[in-house]
Amino acid sequence: MEDLRIEDAEIENTDPPWFRLRAVAVHLYTASGAVLALLILVAAFQGDAVRALWLMLASLLIDSTDGLLARRFRVNEALPFFDGALLDNIVDYMTYVFAPIVLLWSGGYLPAGTSGVVFAALPLLASSYQFCRVDAKTDDHFFLGFPSYFNVVAFYAIVFEPGEGTLAAVLVVCSLLVFVPIRYVYPTRTLAFRKLSLTLTTLWLVNYAAILLQMPKSDPFLLGFSILYLFYYFGFSLYLTGKMAETKRAEQPQA
Repeated sequence: MEDLRIEDAEIENTDPPWFRLRAVAVHLYTASGAVLALLILVAAFQGDAVRALWLMLASLLIDSTDGLLARRFRVNEALPFFDGALLDNIVDYMTYVFAPIVLLWSGGYLPAGTSGVVFAALPLLASSYQFCRVDAKTDDHFFLGFPSYFNVVAFYAIVFEPGEGTLAAVLVVCSLLVFVPIRYVYPTRTLAFRKLSLTLTTLWLVNYAAILLQMPKSDPFLLGFSILYLFYYFGFSLYLTGKMAETKRAEQPQA
């Protein structure tokens, strides 16, 4: 038995050094999002909302690609002792939730006083729950419950300036939707119409940058496309949730 362990150890050590170094590089790439979160907070307290939105776009690009790199370079095999999924959740909480909410609060987009703090706290609490759920990402590659896109909420709040009351209502609704078991499309992994979702999501990211380049006044066409993408994302998610529920009911034996 001891000989077998020695042989297994020797097999594990046959991987070239670059195999692990490459995995370390991918994890550092993911971790760089934490630095972006810090820079978002700095921009927020300096009153530069547009710079904060550029940094949030950078964090979105990292989060959209680090999973692909991790699977491509087999980081779980290279560094089995390191939990990349946990790292990803920590960074995502900072860049998707904490930093954007601080940006909205510090920029005066939320009501002043205690009520503003309460409205800011709701997404933090709801997302804390969601990021700790073991089924937050389903086996068939959906997000279960609103996937804490509060960075996207912050983007639209700063671009459209809907008013304190409207934004507070949106934060409340999105926080509640975290607990509603709707299956939201995971653009890079959901198989249904994956190419369409990837294409539209890529265009939305490009559109995001184009809007920022034109701030504070943006082309109505760009703004319109951005809103249409939201209708596609949420509408398609609801459609797939309904179809899967119908399929599940049809498969259940009738009494």
